[in-house]
Amino acid sequence: TGTQLCNQNNSPLVLAGASLGWHNLWPRFYNADAVKWLANDWKCNVIRASMGVGLDDSYLENPSFALQCMTKVIDGAIKNGIYVIIDFHSHKLHTQEAKTFFAQMAAKYSGNPNVIYEIWNEPDYYSWKDVKQYSEEVISTIRAIDTDNLILVGSPHWDQDLDSVAANPILGQKNIMYTMHFYAGTHKKWLRDRTDAVMAKGIPIFISECAGMEASGDGPIDKTEWAAYQEWMKDRKLSWIAWSVSDKNETCSMLLPRASEKGNWTGDLLKEWGKITRESIRNANTK
Repeated sequence: TGTQLCNQNNSPLVLAGASLGWHNLWPRFYNADAVKWLANDWKCNVIRASMGVGLDDSYLENPSFALQCMTKVIDGAIKNGIYVIIDFHSHKLHTQEAKTFFAQMAAKYSGNPNVIYEIWNEPDYYSWKDVKQYSEEVISTIRAIDTDNLILVGSPHWDQDLDSVAANPILGQKNIMYTMHFYAGTHKKWLRDRTDAVMAKGIPIFISECAGMEASGDGPIDKTEWAAYQEWMKDRKLSWIAWSVSDKNETCSMLLPRASEKGNWTGDLLKEWGKITRESIRNANTK
């Protein structure tokens, strides 16, 4: 409704949750128990399943393993009564592969209000013309099967070229929103201002990936900017997903390597960013 995300009953909806890391790098967290823990203990009302498209053993090389990982998370989210983002986690253009994948997902989950489609995680060095053409093709593929569920659309330069979207938005489609991604250590007030400007033009925004450190996913957490973003998102009723449930030696990975794949993550198993994320999500979703 306008730029505000609403549920199937047209009531305003604000989602806050966590994103799993690339399925091909951290498949161990792609299971129903981890989803249940994130829903119950972290109070996530949405989970993002990031199907890796690129890097070793990705969807392009090993689609059956990718679908197996994704299905466990999607089904787990539905079972726990939370939303789930099916994320085609790519930086490059793969039109045919995306159409094949989303046709399968739509055939399986059409009519299920928990499911959100994110059709291109972060286009990197493409023009909006290219991204728009791709998006229109993939949206048409999904809509031929699933007429209603929310579709999230990316934009060039890691979902930050929102001004080019506002100048030439996708027309004739309902229930689509555009993604904005921020890393608070790199992206400061200028990106909030740019996002405000495009929302004022009627462009609906969903923050499908964000975190508190530098855009590399590493470096120190900028707690001041993270707090400023939290306040800004709350004020504008924006939905957001924090990156990421993984155990790499980097600032943005939330868990230590000895954390179980099945949840039950006590405080001593959460890295600093995991603790901050859990608290932020619980604050956002506990009225």
